Amino acid sequence: MAQLTPLAKGLITVIVLAAAGSVAWNFGLKDRFGPRSGGSEATSTPAQATDSAAKAPASPAAASPGSQGAAVAMPGKALKVSLVSFHGYAPALVANGNSLTTQPGSIYAKKGANIQFVIQDDIPTLATIFESGAAQCAWRTSDFWAQEQPNLRNAKMDARAVMIVDNTQGGDAVIARDAQIRSIEDLAGRSVALLQFTPSHGMLIDAIENSSLTARKKESIKTVFINVEEGTAGVRAAFESNNVDAAVLWDPDLSLALRNAKGAHVVYSTKTATNLIFDVMVCDSRILDSAEGQAMVQKFVEGWMDGVEAAKADPDGAVEALVKTQEFFKLLADKEGRPFIKSLFGNLVWTGVEDNARILGLAGGPNHYERVYRRFDEIYRKAGALANPNSPVITPQDSFDYRFIKAILARNSAASAAAAKPKETFSQTALQEAAKTDAIVTKPVMVGFASGSSELTKRAQKTVDTEMVPFIENNGKAYFEVSGNSDSTGAREVNMRLSEARARAVVGYLASQWEFPSERFKIVGNGPDRPLCNEANAAAEGLSMEDCRAMNRTTRVAVYGGR
Repeated sequence: MAQLTPLAKGLITVIVLAAAGSVAWNFGLKDRFGPRSGGSEATSTPAQATDSAAKAPASPAAASPGSQGAAVAMPGKALKVSLVSFHGYAPALVANGNSLTTQPGSIYAKKGANIQFVIQDDIPTLATIFESGAAQCAWRTSDFWAQEQPNLRNAKMDARAVMIVDNTQGGDAVIARDAQIRSIEDLAGRSVALLQFTPSHGMLIDAIENSSLTARKKESIKTVFINVEEGTAGVRAAFESNNVDAAVLWDPDLSLALRNAKGAHVVYSTKTATNLIFDVMVCDSRILDSAEGQAMVQKFVEGWMDGVEAAKADPDGAVEALVKTQEFFKLLADKEGRPFIKSLFGNLVWTGVEDNARILGLAGGPNHYERVYRRFDEIYRKAGALANPNSPVITPQDSFDYRFIKAILARNSAASAAAAKPKETFSQTALQEAAKTDAIVTKPVMVGFASGSSELTKRAQKTVDTEMVPFIENNGKAYFEVSGNSDSTGAREVNMRLSEARARAVVGYLASQWEFPSERFKIVGNGPDRPLCNEANAAAEGLSMEDCRAMNRTTRVAVYGGR
């Protein structure tokens, strides 16, 4: 069959640009739906950068970007925007008149904007894109952006994200075929296929680190990094051929694997971890620091936001925009049908103005984008993903230019008001129903209490703030079980009562200080009945008796929710 053109988030190839000290990703799709022999392990490691000089961030201009008037662009040119073939970007194509270039009568044309989308499925580095003038703005996933901005600084350049364009909610997942694998903890001793240093990798690391597995059991999970030339198609092939126990995938390979592999089911996904993976649009700081560039980008952001509403109102039209503009989606439609492409829309959210306000914390809630940027910077530095390990640590606030979304919100009181309201609603009835299923991941937290007491100290509150709250915020649609636990010493009845009182104190704090609905939490006192470590054989886990007992005394947060 014919080779398919590259797909966003399809094939990821890591290349090293020595002069810039950057890591780039080559996303492609090769014969995605044809027979494959299964993946092979790859252990490529980014090279050290040769240029470690960091550029100080440029200061944003003080003036608010404008939004009215005649078309604004580079002198005599359109604003060029680098995209890949991905269904999350359908609203931009709709806004441009179902075209890569702005069409008369389109949303962008009516705003006086001149936008040219450039499909770059080989994903050059931002330094390459900006230096060559191929584009002034480019897409990035939030985790990828946390890796690349330090490399961009090393290349003596900089950029900032200007909007959130989509939020995966079910489009990324850990999946398995064995019915015994129902939780992240069940991956102990199993093999998991994925692509290294991608959203799949970061999602798996985050889930494992937040699990109740001991260090030894975490190490027993074998991550099989599929050869980058195979891409996500190779990950899916390895999974479907039973070469691995589990896989981490994103759409469309995720949906295809769940449909094609017998017994395939979701273990953990962004349907539960709704505040974990975002796509953003990043623009060259030289554009953002000029008055002309600010006005141009303002129109670009506004048009995309309007395109979101148009695409939501007419999803079939959004499918046609993809099929008309990108060879990949034309071939995908021919092979799988337009309804399949449309079904992919259900696993992500095209983020409009209201969603941007909520995700960015502009309506009074937490800033999920900044939390994710900080978290993935931490994850990937530890995993060795940065080309130069001494790359500067960039504060999340310095990675995003909020002026453009704020300018829209200033004129859209309805979006501001809607964003200030809770996104999800929770009930005791839904909690009881969710709690009938097994937890998909359980995080132990060392919340310290005085002997015989259930009162939260200031130190214990800080532990809840730093270790429990971000975990709850990640899993935006989930219900939770908060349990108090004890080791095997002492009277069981006393431990049972005290452990429940301690769990109740934690939930009370989460509800009163962090305003999480109390309906999201099931309170349990396990006493010594749910040990994470076998105190009769602590050495088997590589732990001392005291460390084993300390692990059993943790307060735990177990996640229920959509898989």
